[in-house]
Amino acid sequence: MAIFVKGVIFEGVDTTAPDCWHIDAYMARGGYQALKKILDNKMPQEDVIAEVKNSGLRGRGGAGFPTGLKWSFMPRSFPGDKYVVCNTDEGEPGTFKDRDILLYNPHALIEGMIIAGYAMGCKAGYNYIHGEIFEAYELFEAALDEARKAGFLGQNILGTDFSFDLFAHHGYGAYICGEETALLESLEGKKGQPRFKPPFPASFGLYGKPTTINNTESFASVPFIIRDGGQKFLEAGKPNNGGTKLFSISGHVNRPGNYEIPLGTPFATLLEMAGGMKDGKKLKAVIPGGSSAPVLPGEVMMELTMDYDSIAKAGSMLGSGAVIVMNEDVCMVKALERLAYFYHEESCGQCTPCREGTGWLYKVIHRIANGEGREGDLELLESVGNNMAGRTICALADAAVFPVRSFTKHFRHEFEHLIEHKKSLVDHKWC
Repeated sequence: MAIFVKGVIFEGVDTTAPDCWHIDAYMARGGYQALKKILDNKMPQEDVIAEVKNSGLRGRGGAGFPTGLKWSFMPRSFPGDKYVVCNTDEGEPGTFKDRDILLYNPHALIEGMIIAGYAMGCKAGYNYIHGEIFEAYELFEAALDEARKAGFLGQNILGTDFSFDLFAHHGYGAYICGEETALLESLEGKKGQPRFKPPFPASFGLYGKPTTINNTESFASVPFIIRDGGQKFLEAGKPNNGGTKLFSISGHVNRPGNYEIPLGTPFATLLEMAGGMKDGKKLKAVIPGGSSAPVLPGEVMMELTMDYDSIAKAGSMLGSGAVIVMNEDVCMVKALERLAYFYHEESCGQCTPCREGTGWLYKVIHRIANGEGREGDLELLESVGNNMAGRTICALADAAVFPVRSFTKHFRHEFEHLIEHKKSLVDHKWC
């Protein structure tokens, strides 16, 4: 995989150069100028947050919540410890953008987290990194050492009274730890399971202290916003969808990889950037935002633009920006079976509707996919999903239900055909 198109985060980054991640290369591209701008001008904390608000930056991890507004929830006058936490626990199938930020431009993330620490009055931050990208974890540790030696981390940064340190922590590959409170539990050395909310992390987070958690891409966008202004970032995208966004495109395309493009770019343009459909096949379906986002038919997707609002109006989610492309040869029953198995395996088991429900979804879809479907199975899937969604501590149950609902809605005829005829509608063989 590679970065083929570059925007705010990868501006000037030559991903083919082995030293592109080093601090010297980053500073040559304008790195740490935003931090220096803040410290040299003694920029008030509220002004930094206001600039992030003006940028229209929305959370790049999936929820799309306004980043500046989230920062404003932090009680800046709180007398004790407060924390900034980065969620790099990238475990959603189809998503691989945050990994490349760590591999090719880690100092953008480091600078963004330092600025966040300044804006919210925090003295320490943690980057929780998915355990299965250990190479990226090791490289990020090396980048942290470079930043400390250059005086950008530690006590009295650049001779000012501002102090902030940043630490890396790797997980062990549990998808559930991408949920922010499960991440905090794991960071504290406990079993990675979601917490009840409220209280929310802004008031009771890491070690019971106020904590703000953002995605890797969100933090990495901040240096550009502060250096060049929130308005310029906003104008790089569209109203309510400011800036550029990284899209991880995979599946049946000629050039899978990460593409950083302005929000509001037509999907057809993104598909063309990825080299179009592999082997000249027809586009059948697209999952636009990671495996938990509802699937959309190809003809619907071709009319959409890549931004939060357009995708939501079509009945799906932009999510993490993981675009999974499927061609005309894909058996949608088999594709859903694979997704259902993932959520069944990754449920932490804390909530009964999720622990039992994900198992039921997989078992029913598995038997349909293997020619053993029964009359009433589709209604059973609907019933199980209704007893899962919105009834658990975190959203993993909902994430498991969304694909089931959307696959059986848009491609119901394939499921019905397999149940009735015991063979796939796509290739007239076992699915």
